[in-house]
Amino acid sequence: MGEDEINAFLTHLAVEEEVSARKPKRLPVVMTRDEVKAVLEQLDGDKRLMGSLMYGTGIRLTECLRLRVQDIDLARNEIIVRDGKGAKDRMTMLPVSLKVALQEQMKRARTVHERDLADGWGRAELPGALDRKYPGASVDWRWQWVFPQQKRWKDVRTGEQGRHHIHETILQRAVKEAVRRAGVIKHVGCHTFRHSFATHLLESGYDIRTIQELLGH
Repeated sequence: MGEDEINAFLTHLAVEEEVSARKPKRLPVVMTRDEVKAVLEQLDGDKRLMGSLMYGTGIRLTECLRLRVQDIDLARNEIIVRDGKGAKDRMTMLPVSLKVALQEQMKRARTVHERDLADGWGRAELPGALDRKYPGASVDWRWQWVFPQQKRWKDVRTGEQGRHHIHETILQRAVKEAVRRAGVIKHVGCHTFRHSFATHLLESGYDIRTIQELLGH
């Protein structure tokens, strides 16, 4: 696929992801493979894993942060993105290279969850009205966040405590600092991993329809 076709696809992708209907004035920023590697190497722990997931799967920042344990299928190397843009669910691939790191992250998340349960809490916020329909589901391991926050939240009305997923600003700041340390001069943010994912697949010969399905378009 030629550079003009790739740029046309990226422009179309950016238009679809714009909040307004206005066409963006510039093409989306895309990192080279070496730049992606350099930025990821400047991230640590769960931040590196989240950055690697955004690049390796094409998921959005919020989709990454909202991953729950039941959304990860390690046996089939798949990730289910729940309630993505347009309130749609979709399936995307899980790179084999990230399986071990993801397994370790889930072990850490389970340790946090078990400690919360021992303290009498261990609840995760559920979508829609599921918490009323299934009162015990909020403490079920499968509904817990893959990337939980360090501190529990507290309901000031009831005194109940639970745990939310990592806040998006934490990863955004980490990526910004990683870009600076890596010496990448492009205007790179979390969403750049998604555009880089799409571009590198196009360059490798994947067809546009397949990439659109992975991206949820």
